[in-house]
Amino acid sequence: MPLSRAVVAAAVAAAVPCALSAQRTASAGPRFEISVPASAHAAPITGRVYVAFARADDGGRTPIDRTGEDGVPLFGVDVSGLKPGQRATIDDAVTGYPVQALREIPAGDYWVEPFVNVYTEFHRADGHTVWLHMDQWEGQDWKRSPGNLFGKPVRIHWDPKSTKPVALTADQVIPPVQVPADNEYVKRFRMESKILTKWWGHPMYLGATVLLPKGYDTHPGVKYPVVYDEGHFSLRAPGGGATPAWLADSTPRVILVTLQHPSPYYDDSYAVNSANEGPYDDAIMQELIPEVERRFRVIGQPWARLLTGGSTGGWISLAQQVFHPDFYGGTWSLCPDAVDFRYHQIVNIYDDSNAYWVNHGWMQVERPDVRRPDGNIVTMMKDENWYELEVGDHSRSGGQWDIWEAAYGPVGADGYPRRIWDKRSGVIDHDVAGYWKEHFDLRHYLERNWKTVGPALHDKINVYVGEADTYYLNDAVHLLNEFLSGATGPKWTGEIVYQPRAPHCWGPPLPALLQKMEAHMLKSAPPGADTTSWRY
Repeated sequence: MPLSRAVVAAAVAAAVPCALSAQRTASAGPRFEISVPASAHAAPITGRVYVAFARADDGGRTPIDRTGEDGVPLFGVDVSGLKPGQRATIDDAVTGYPVQALREIPAGDYWVEPFVNVYTEFHRADGHTVWLHMDQWEGQDWKRSPGNLFGKPVRIHWDPKSTKPVALTADQVIPPVQVPADNEYVKRFRMESKILTKWWGHPMYLGATVLLPKGYDTHPGVKYPVVYDEGHFSLRAPGGGATPAWLADSTPRVILVTLQHPSPYYDDSYAVNSANEGPYDDAIMQELIPEVERRFRVIGQPWARLLTGGSTGGWISLAQQVFHPDFYGGTWSLCPDAVDFRYHQIVNIYDDSNAYWVNHGWMQVERPDVRRPDGNIVTMMKDENWYELEVGDHSRSGGQWDIWEAAYGPVGADGYPRRIWDKRSGVIDHDVAGYWKEHFDLRHYLERNWKTVGPALHDKINVYVGEADTYYLNDAVHLLNEFLSGATGPKWTGEIVYQPRAPHCWGPPLPALLQKMEAHMLKSAPPGADTTSWRY
């Protein structure tokens, strides 16, 4: 007979990472004892302590570097107020990923590495106090974040039957980020956001990296269209910088901008006003974009303010256009994250009961998470989620599934995001799914509000995706296309293009997109607008 959701949950609960306190009584079996000297971090630490295993040296890639949903074994515990010299214990009672217990690591020689992810206490304006990792302008990457601690990898002989603890020291501190130098074409700035600082109760920062067009300095009287190229945190020049293609005579002269808005949950905030992340949309619209357009010579009108981006940036660029229909002049979004939550990758959060397994009565079939264009599966849905749970509980992994919960979902009673599904069992919470639908399901929003927003959006939405998208993102785009193609009052006149067998993140190259954008601007510019001085 079919397995119930409760049976599935019980069957997998023991096989999933859980957060444990470093102050509990250690088991007598195999274990690590990890400490941080005062010379590396003088204050008590609240955060998460890890140890990673690797079988052999990998040419400079440490065991921590090699962890991931398809990586080497990782074990972690939460610590609270861990004092210098005090030991955090990782023992056989701690559940790891992908190996579940220390005793399951075969005897042999390994490289092991300790690591400490340091959390910051936030007293938020919504009344909640939470502990999260504060971005240090690295893009919310715990493995690279300045101030986090690690120990140099140590070669050990591992005996899973031994009761003698292995002592490790995390005495190395990750140094501050070195921001690349500006040049003739690439400019950067960083600013404190008063809006976000007030909400988080802690200084919060926004920034931008700007790529200027050829001839910007030699045409001081010219104002230019601006294209906001949305995506993950990066200090690199947008569009690859001043490449031969960017400087070519055929490339439209626009200012290309990437925005930096890392949050305590991820390398970017998804640019929305969120119950868990605070008013990032307000901060971007009221502080960051005005600062960009104050510092650089932009036309500053909707017809000359455009959007693009891929993957996370594909969703952000589409959402910004949809939620601000009159502020932007159009979006060309590539391989966007789920634009319809009936396909959150391949999970229907409204109708499915479980994100990890499909119930076929006599058997349970696992859902895949990552595929290759030929159909071969790389990882399953449970794998990436369970790895995230090992990295951090309470949606604190800095991972993809956790940021969707933080950006789209409601706040839980403990101040952390309410799960869209149980991270251990995969059982979906349909109350949370309903919240997602009403706030951030872009197709649903457009369908519900088309009569109001359609007149401003009918020619501004363009989407590009591979039909073999690595993360199954093409399926939700089909549902968006289904609605837009049948929309009336007004009729939609943009384009959605699918590329056969193309993986993530397929889309036209930047020069081709800029040509499309220029044609759209010339068509939509109001009478009297300057459409000539920047076209040199």
